[in-house]
Amino acid sequence: MSFLWPDALWLLLALPVLVVAYVLMMRFRKAARLRFSNLSLVREALGSRQYRRHVPPVLLLIGLGALFVAISRPQAVVRVPGHKETIILAMDVSASMQATDVVPSRVIAAQRAAKAFVATMPAHVHVGVVSFAGSAALVQAPTLDHGEIDSAIDRLQLGPSTNLHAGIALSLAALFPQDGIELEHFTDGGARVPLAATPTRRLAPVEPGSYRSGAIVLLTDGQRTIGRDPLEAAQWAAERGVRVYTVGLGTAGGSVITVRGWSIRVRLDEDTLKQVARMTGAKYFNVDSAEALQTVYAGLGNSLASETKETELTGFVALIGALFVAMASVLSLAWFGIRA
Repeated sequence: MSFLWPDALWLLLALPVLVVAYVLMMRFRKAARLRFSNLSLVREALGSRQYRRHVPPVLLLIGLGALFVAISRPQAVVRVPGHKETIILAMDVSASMQATDVVPSRVIAAQRAAKAFVATMPAHVHVGVVSFAGSAALVQAPTLDHGEIDSAIDRLQLGPSTNLHAGIALSLAALFPQDGIELEHFTDGGARVPLAATPTRRLAPVEPGSYRSGAIVLLTDGQRTIGRDPLEAAQWAAERGVRVYTVGLGTAGGSVITVRGWSIRVRLDEDTLKQVARMTGAKYFNVDSAEALQTVYAGLGNSLASETKETELTGFVALIGALFVAMASVLSLAWFGIRA
């Protein structure tokens, strides 16, 4: 906790002075009562009320302390509902996602985790789905309909190759459909080449990670085998302040998996995924099982649905102080009439 007016905390030194004054006053009143000849008054002074009579002053002291703290304008970092309104799930659908080293298979585990992630999103957050292998496709435009999103995740189709650049670029286009990113197919040597993205106009760069109305969550189990450098697309995201959270499924050392009788060596390019996340002000996660993938997505859901923010607590603390002062007044009147 920090304070905008820390000098006001000196007022708290008045509290021990009030405590000393109260103790001296109680001793004076006790000595005065003992001079009465009526023993019933002495019993009243020392009887069942001797502990209860201290309750209102203690409550008053707590209330004053809270009010003194409120004057210093305290603030603290608290978790509040996030401002992100659109989340794009960019999912690798390359052939290696058929591998069964993650039970029941990589692609099914990814689909289940993605749907569980969608279920954690608040009702006001739009979610879109982008798939990428050798090329990228917008499987589901951002929508609030979780049923449509789940259906889009279920109908993902696997394909050859891995184009990380296309996945990030198309996700950006889904976030900014009218903000200067144009996707186009082009040919290279007569062969059909996957999506490339080129900004149609330059935008003034902002601080990486500063865009609070959207984010990208990219899942892949391999490395780029085709397409342009994914760091180029990551730079576009960084310049727009969009965070690209990357999730790597597999190991950096690589493994040999069998897909339809073919042995394929798959290596996870962790260095690139970490750099994409770092460039865009996001985080990288590595998972090697369906359970770990579920945990990562659950954590991402919580962090994207809310964010930490330094919030001033003056009103809240002042309210607490006023309540304690009111309680002290009410109890004092209820127990002792007009006496404090």
